[in-house]
Amino acid sequence: MTSPATPPDEASAPHAAPPLAPAAKTRHAPHEDLQALLIGTLFVAMGVVLFRHEGLLTGGTAGLAFLLHYAMGWNFSLVFFVINLPFYVLAWRRMGPLFTAKTFAAVGLLAVFAEAVPRWLEIGALVTPFAAVAGGLLTGTGMLMLFRHRASLGGFNVLVLWLQEHWGWRAGHVQMALDCAIVVAAFAVTDWTHIAWSVVGAVVLNMTLAINHRPGRYMAV
Repeated sequence: MTSPATPPDEASAPHAAPPLAPAAKTRHAPHEDLQALLIGTLFVAMGVVLFRHEGLLTGGTAGLAFLLHYAMGWNFSLVFFVINLPFYVLAWRRMGPLFTAKTFAAVGLLAVFAEAVPRWLEIGALVTPFAAVAGGLLTGTGMLMLFRHRASLGGFNVLVLWLQEHWGWRAGHVQMALDCAIVVAAFAVTDWTHIAWSVVGAVVLNMTLAINHRPGRYMAV
């Protein structure tokens, strides 16, 4: 007879294996961080290029940069780099100097790649739905690589990572809420069809993060 506190399936297993202990955290080597910064930002830049080619937007500080780019004609990469400058203070205070340095490098690399990729890759034809989905997947995968190497793309990324680490809020869900707010603001600069596909891209991007970036699943830092 089992006690009320013992689940029947555990009591009926005479030689049940003890629960696995959490894996010990390991640290990435410098060359591993470097490749993550390069590949992650390249993936994000390719997503940005797809979005920009079809007049779509995304969220976060990149979304603000897109809004200013479409509304004022300002250079996306320069605006994106400048917008992120104030967020380094929060990153330094809350996440530490190493995280801040990696984030600064990631923002700079993305700004460079976003200008370079169109010179390396000429797009002849692109369907808007594909641009939204593929751009979201590329951007989400690139951000995931950066997150797992203790880096981000600044701005809201810093905020959502801090909220996840200190309050347990899922980074993807918080980022999705912020991103959708940015996309709604796009009604001032574009039409509803582009906004609708931008929302699809934002959902794909953030579901990629929400599904794959969970506390405790990835132990390396």
